[in-house]
Amino acid sequence: METRTELEELRGLLEARQYTRLRQFLAERNEADIAGLMEELEEEEILKVYRILPKDLAADVFSYLEFEIQQTIINSLSDKEAGGVIDNLMADDAVDMLEEMPANVVERLLANANPETRQAINQLLRYPEDSAGSIMTVEYVSLKESLTVDEAIERIRSVGLDSETINICYVLDSRRRLVGTVALRYLLLSRGDDVIGDIMHENVISIHTHMDQEQVAAQFKKYDFTAMPVVDNENRLVGIITVDDIVDILEEETTEDMEKMAAIVPSDKPYMKSTVWETYKKRIPWLLLLMVSAAFTGAIISSFEEALSVYAALIAFIPMLMDTGGNAGGQASVTVIRGLSLGEIEYRDVPRVVWKEIRVSVLCGITLAAANFAKLMVFDRVGLYVSLTVCLTLVAAVLIAMLVGCLLPIGAKKLGFDPAVMASPFITTIVDALSLLVYFRMAAMILGI
Repeated sequence: METRTELEELRGLLEARQYTRLRQFLAERNEADIAGLMEELEEEEILKVYRILPKDLAADVFSYLEFEIQQTIINSLSDKEAGGVIDNLMADDAVDMLEEMPANVVERLLANANPETRQAINQLLRYPEDSAGSIMTVEYVSLKESLTVDEAIERIRSVGLDSETINICYVLDSRRRLVGTVALRYLLLSRGDDVIGDIMHENVISIHTHMDQEQVAAQFKKYDFTAMPVVDNENRLVGIITVDDIVDILEEETTEDMEKMAAIVPSDKPYMKSTVWETYKKRIPWLLLLMVSAAFTGAIISSFEEALSVYAALIAFIPMLMDTGGNAGGQASVTVIRGLSLGEIEYRDVPRVVWKEIRVSVLCGITLAAANFAKLMVFDRVGLYVSLTVCLTLVAAVLIAMLVGCLLPIGAKKLGFDPAVMASPFITTIVDALSLLVYFRMAAMILGI
């Protein structure tokens, strides 16, 4: 409700052309909140508001806007103004935007950015996609180990405004190698003539430029840091990654895993921004593959058609067996995939994982079979041997499903594939076929068909 009231007030000031009051109204609000308000406006109103924003505030707001709005703003600016936008953005935010822009727009922006900005952006663009180097920022505070505390504080005053964070400063030797860190609070509490090299923290946890962003997120979780330094092969400091970048990574990786687990080709666009054709192209490949693989299930049923004609009651329990097996396999796979992504499960843990899933599946299978046996005997009255066939198959199907569900993701990761690809849809197809084979073999043994 408060946001809606603010939006109405903003529109009212725009329509009344009270630009001085509007500028003050915007200056009193957080950058993310301003971006949220702008995204509710029409294109013409967005451009007006952006031009009214103070220069420093405009750059911060720009980094929070959706890509389509950023592109609209860039296209409305002169070359000089567009270059100014890039100059005022943090390097990592600028790279994120440029990676989505058409090549001709990127050339225009870089051509009008200042040399320092251009160099920083080009440096980040050199690193592999989704690596630590591609998401780091080069705006940080570095200190020489020979500086005194007073000299260090003076340096922070001179470069701090252009840095991503000043809470942690990074201490470098004469060859720019990272040798330590010092927190701002320690500088403020130390004597002015203390030397940085004497008070710095030497046991530095750092990230390599080519580390995958998922591993970077795991490092942040493990050490509970708000920022971490990024170094090259020679331990030279080249940038830092802050926790706000990790939040974006976690959202991106979680979305990608959810799409893969639902058998959808991952998409960079939000759902409401994707066209029908784009959504179709993301979904149809897996649907075709799963449809073809499901044909094996149909072939198995057809091969036992004669037996089914003798015991027609067996047909009624096929959906239940397939669904229960698919659900059990899905539960096991999701649990294991989560363990793999968090680093809790490694390939060497396969025996322990298998042994645990066997015990869990036996308990689950016996419980389900007992409940199902009572239902079949009391309510369905299908006969003892048919009930035994269904219930024993149910135990076997749950056991097979959980083993397949835990082993496929681990095997996929060992082979270099994303474990999420082996999630519910793919596992369900495999489990369905195996469950039917067990079902008909069990029927042949018990019923003699």
